[in-house]
Amino acid sequence: MTKSRSLENLQKSLSMELTATHQYQLHAGVLDDWGMTLLSAQMREEMQEELGHSEQFMERMLFLKGQPELKLEKTPVRATTLKEMFETDLADEKGAIEFYTKASMQAYEDGDIGSRTLFERIALDEEQHMSWLELQLDLLERMGEPAYISKHMPAPNQSS
Repeated sequence: MTKSRSLENLQKSLSMELTATHQYQLHAGVLDDWGMTLLSAQMREEMQEELGHSEQFMERMLFLKGQPELKLEKTPVRATTLKEMFETDLADEKGAIEFYTKASMQAYEDGDIGSRTLFERIALDEEQHMSWLELQLDLLERMGEPAYISKHMPAPNQSS
């Protein structure tokens, strides 16, 4: 088994997931600031899932005797609108799916079934994120922003 290409792809994946973790963390804070604490809670769940993905990539690197670097792929960006937030995340999820699919095929070619399986499993998780984001964009368009926002704010007597 050749592991150098897998280690490169695992490192990039680790950095991508760490970026996603912090991007969702920033979104959660912004949504709290905007009063949308129900949607903020969803972003925190996404953040935890991405953190779990980064952990899995790091563990696989260590198993392959690699040297994981805990660095971000890019700097998280603060969105100024809900649409921008969802569109940015959707583009990132699509990019991750594309990369993990390619990395899976390369791991298969190199005889690294463990990394292949990991890339495929996480690509499927990212497809679920992508589907959720597409739904949010669709709802935002169909409902309009004021109605969408009202669905993601707690009622006055409801705790957040």
